[in-house]
Amino acid sequence: MARPRKTSLLDLTERINLTVGAIDRLTCRTDIKCQAFMRDSEVPALRVRVTNTGAKSFVFEKKLHRQTIRRTIGSTTDWTIEAARKAAQALAVTLDKGDDPRALDRAEAEAKAQAKAEKERAAKFTFGALMADYANELERQGKTSHSKVRGIIKLHLTEGAPKLANTTAALVTAEQMADLLRGLSEAGKERTAGKVRSYCRAAFEMARTSKLSLLVPVHFKSYGVQHNPPAETVAVNLVTDKNPLMPVHLRQYWQAIGPLEGVRGAVLRLHLLTGGQRIEQLRQLIRSDVGQGVITLVDAKGRTGREPKKHSIPLLPAAREALSALLVLNPGDYPLSVDGGGTPVSAKAIAEWAKTAAAGVEWVPTNEPVGKFQAKRIRSGVETALASLRVSQEIRGRLLSHGVTGVQEGSYDGHDYRTEKLEALETLHRFLTETSASVVHIASRAAA
Repeated sequence: MARPRKTSLLDLTERINLTVGAIDRLTCRTDIKCQAFMRDSEVPALRVRVTNTGAKSFVFEKKLHRQTIRRTIGSTTDWTIEAARKAAQALAVTLDKGDDPRALDRAEAEAKAQAKAEKERAAKFTFGALMADYANELERQGKTSHSKVRGIIKLHLTEGAPKLANTTAALVTAEQMADLLRGLSEAGKERTAGKVRSYCRAAFEMARTSKLSLLVPVHFKSYGVQHNPPAETVAVNLVTDKNPLMPVHLRQYWQAIGPLEGVRGAVLRLHLLTGGQRIEQLRQLIRSDVGQGVITLVDAKGRTGREPKKHSIPLLPAAREALSALLVLNPGDYPLSVDGGGTPVSAKAIAEWAKTAAAGVEWVPTNEPVGKFQAKRIRSGVETALASLRVSQEIRGRLLSHGVTGVQEGSYDGHDYRTEKLEALETLHRFLTETSASVVHIASRAAA
């Protein structure tokens, strides 16, 4: 049989042995949008397609379940005829098995997309990022602890354990958490270890419950956290830091701060006369929360997702006098301030003022108070003194914002306990100012 001339037309109704010459001769009308196919005689499923623009490509075409499956293999300039035949034969085998190569392509593309997403998650949704988001959420909810979380996590995770901080949050294990906490504990930082565990446990729980909890922002779902590794670690057992000022020393402290002038003296007296409230809450008192004989503090502690609790404290005449002085000295929003009320004074500054005042006290007896003076001991000292003065535990709890929990408190008891709180503060003031005030020491009462 004579070979067809290179200029002769191809009979596209017949299968043709593909050659470079045959492919060159394949044409299509150029005046309209169209395409033409030339079938290979050696591999029946292989085609060469040409469009009206002159572009030519190898194409696979075969039926699967009575449906025509067509797939482009590649350009005739990039693929050789033999390579195209092998690709077509491989695709034919796939169809013979009952598989659609297009479905396989989609599955492969989805797998690649998922792998890419996981890689991006690994780089973005890390342990450190989760703790940062957790701190941001605390701040959004008005929780004052957000700054403490940022500080302790930066020091002991971001900078102290950068490899763990950059680990994908969903891949963090309980053993890794235990190693982190163990290092802090062995360094003599048991209390810090307990705080790190508590903060991390709350953050992971927020991410873990984000799929079902309406209280958790939806972006926490992106972390893909399925379990809470810090919760699986053994809790750090701490010795309770119970070292209150004894009643006699509380009276000496009152005598030390009584003569102090200016903002410093007024702040320290207001702090003690309101029962030694948490300094972090008291310092953020705003002018609009100062009422007639009462102030309202915002208790931002508590579980994530719950609204801050309002805590009202009645004022003694001496406390009103101290607060009035602060309102005059600071006409801005924050009475407890050193810049006119623009910003609240720091808790650290108040603690240092108390420490400085206590430094000049000649404690009686001389071997007490035990340990280094700390401002937080004033709060526990007030509780101890009120207990000695026979103020009930419930009233002490309500005054010092420990609160009372349970169904009865949450659903039935609507009493504000303002009178009872005021009576407790009057009892405290009499004890601080009257030398004849009767104090029943707890140890003596227990012995009796």
